[in-house]
Amino acid sequence: MTKIKLCGLTRPDDIHAVNELRPDYVGFVFYPKSRRFVTPEQAARLKEWLDPAIQAVGVFVDESPENIAALLKENVIDIAQLHGHEDEAYFKRLRELTDSPVIKAFRVERPEDCLPAEEFPAEYLLLDSGMGSGVTFDWSAVAGVRREFFLAGGLTVGNVSAAIRKIHPFAVDVSSGIESNGVKDFSKMAAFVAAVREEDNR
Repeated sequence: MTKIKLCGLTRPDDIHAVNELRPDYVGFVFYPKSRRFVTPEQAARLKEWLDPAIQAVGVFVDESPENIAALLKENVIDIAQLHGHEDEAYFKRLRELTDSPVIKAFRVERPEDCLPAEEFPAEYLLLDSGMGSGVTFDWSAVAGVRREFFLAGGLTVGNVSAAIRKIHPFAVDVSSGIESNGVKDFSKMAAFVAAVREEDNR
């Protein structure tokens, strides 16, 4: 079954929606330049309302390992997602501070972009067209990846079924594709989740 991550939650209404829809993961963005940025305090409140069966992922861009480890230790998040220039030395330092799972994001334009991704020691990979660009890429570029990965970049209810059929990702990750006027749209969230589950049940 394809896992589902609904990313960029910012409001109590978003939490009520995901508690009803039951994705596997939700994402809180801790990157101040993002329009979906939440503070640790805001994320902590949202996490309190989140169904414990849903794992909270913190999205970071070149954040200090110490700050990430603190949020994991305080149970504000369950998983860290690294979306910047974090290298293996950075990952080693983070691993010294926490044994919580890590997702490392890589930008993919061609198959050879997947080579460093496959060698990175994080538990999961996230393969994207850019940093939250909301644009798809040629999915055939990741068809040969042998590790479990989250597929991101321009996914919508209109194309997620095709993505699952073509490359069978471990998980699909969506943010802008479930928004209207810059905020999460329950009807789009529900339609996206339904499309993934319908495809899995074919």
